[in-house]
Amino acid sequence: MQRSAIFAILFSLCFFIPISADQEPLQGFTRETSSTELQWEAKFRDIPSPQNQRSYLERLAARPHNVGTAYDKQNAEWILTQYKQWGWDAHIETFDVLFPTPKERALELVAPTHFVAKLEEPPVAVDPTSHQQSEQLPTYNAYSVDGDVTAPLVYVNYGLPEDYNELARLGVSAKGAIVIVRYGESWRGVKPKVAAEHGAVGCLIYSDPHEDGYFVQEVFPKGPMRPLEGVQRGSVMDFPTTQPGDPLTPGVGATPGANRLPIQGNPALTKIPVLPISYGDAQPLLAALSGPMAPAQWRGSLALPYHVGPGEAKVHLKVEFNWDIKPIYDVIAKIQGSQFSDQWVIRGNHHDGWVNGAEDPIAGQVAELEEGRAFGELLKQGWKPKRTIIYCAWDGEEPGLLGSTEWGEEHAAELKQHAVAYINSDTNGRGYLFLEGSQSLEHFMNGVAGDINDPEKNIPVRQREFLLELSRASSDAERKELRERTDLQIGALGSGSDYTVFLDHLGIASVNLGYGGEDPGGIYHSIYDDIYWYEHFGDPTFAYGRALSQTAGTAVMRLANADLLPFEFTDFADTIQVYLKQLKKLADDSREEAIERDKELDEGLFSAVSDPEHPTFAPPHEEVPPHLDFAPFDNAADALKAAAQRYHDVLQKAWTAGSPLARSRISIRN
Repeated sequence: MQRSAIFAILFSLCFFIPISADQEPLQGFTRETSSTELQWEAKFRDIPSPQNQRSYLERLAARPHNVGTAYDKQNAEWILTQYKQWGWDAHIETFDVLFPTPKERALELVAPTHFVAKLEEPPVAVDPTSHQQSEQLPTYNAYSVDGDVTAPLVYVNYGLPEDYNELARLGVSAKGAIVIVRYGESWRGVKPKVAAEHGAVGCLIYSDPHEDGYFVQEVFPKGPMRPLEGVQRGSVMDFPTTQPGDPLTPGVGATPGANRLPIQGNPALTKIPVLPISYGDAQPLLAALSGPMAPAQWRGSLALPYHVGPGEAKVHLKVEFNWDIKPIYDVIAKIQGSQFSDQWVIRGNHHDGWVNGAEDPIAGQVAELEEGRAFGELLKQGWKPKRTIIYCAWDGEEPGLLGSTEWGEEHAAELKQHAVAYINSDTNGRGYLFLEGSQSLEHFMNGVAGDINDPEKNIPVRQREFLLELSRASSDAERKELRERTDLQIGALGSGSDYTVFLDHLGIASVNLGYGGEDPGGIYHSIYDDIYWYEHFGDPTFAYGRALSQTAGTAVMRLANADLLPFEFTDFADTIQVYLKQLKKLADDSREEAIERDKELDEGLFSAVSDPEHPTFAPPHEEVPPHLDFAPFDNAADALKAAAQRYHDVLQKAWTAGSPLARSRISIRN
């Protein structure tokens, strides 16, 4: 017998430590394979290095790297080199996408006084990369249409539909106006969409210090929050009407031969020009407003009376863009599965940023990279995943989930056939583990979270998240439900990051995870989201970067190595029941509110309580929503719950009693 074979036997004998008799095997594993898996996972979780993550972040966030920049391409090539060095089969896939950049931006108050907005973020002496002004992408909203408008200014709070209803009660209309709204309470793209629906001709989105400035904590560089002239860039692509990805090639990959829609009149673009501004630039505009006082809940933290306008305040807004096609670079790395190679477990985090992007997204990207290195180290020790693992570093997420969507569209047929799950992260910070995703993975992710240690509290991150939820509960009933429930509920995924194409377009079970809650992140999408900020206010020790590597990497390992894919549909059925209860409550509340409003209109309540010197107007009569028949929904939800439980029971029985061959067949069919 060769020495290498003898060593392998000795290694396996030392390595195999059976789990105790009273310990449940991991979900989807037998008692034997569970023991082996736990040993490999322990080895994996020892490998990720905070020092390595710091080094990666300082390399990747050293310069601005938005789509179309030389450094964006260099970062992709550098990431590719790392995966190849770690033993992965890796390549770059390129797509050509529409990525507008500013050609001209102008904003000025033309009446009753004159003020010209700076529309710039100044460098900070102690922050080296904030001085890279020639490389920084200007402050703007991607996929706003070109526009040159002069109109009265109207303030509409967060710019949501209910805000326009309240504005109407104050006797003010947004029709023909430029509206100014504050960031918060919705995705930014909703704000210009709703503004256009109410007849506005332009939209300004500003950051009020109440949301992410001095009202929260000290501002940068003394603290983590947005300074006076900090601006939140961001996409305003019309996701609700269209879909993420390249606006010119919906549904297909943006490859050289793809048919492209025209830019003019493209449904993904806004209907009116949009521009984000700082609270430094917003303050003179808001101060110029007269008209009714804004409702108390509309008032931010600027030292001025919040009027809604319009009065004499008039604004000139001009934006014009370079409508260029730019290349994006997706890094795709693969480890071939040893048994079920046609089943793919996919993991992703994007690498492009609006500027230097240390927190968003590089803090998440460096965690993924350390997972990649750790798996490379395990390969050297003889580990092999049963399923194929694919790691992705997406480009173009910030403008519109471009890289992941184009890759998903280009490989849609393969993904529908082979992909079993997608695990996403994006930003990362310090604090609690936040989980969102497909409820079929809820029980599985609870198991993972129970095995990861919180670096600050030295308790499982699942336990810390449970205690956070308990602290937020507002009633005994909520606390009772939390304590009695087997699994912590994970949030639902809508859109907003690179999981969208997998979950919403391709129907692949997906999870989005990351740490945060203790770092306020007040420099989101600004030039101050950089190395200096992150190493002072984000995750200075990179302890939570390591925790993210351990969490996501463990989830990938278990999905890749499970004898039976660990889907649990009872949690899904339970969540449907929760949604149904919420839907019923919404229907009842809407009907009761309409009935009460009509009574108050008939009684003359609104006229009676209106102050003649500060008049408000009654809301219009609206049709009372009818009673809805929820019986079909109830029956379907009950049937789903029963089917999920039967599936669970039958599968568990077959899995527990089955032979290795039977288990293999169950796994393949699952």
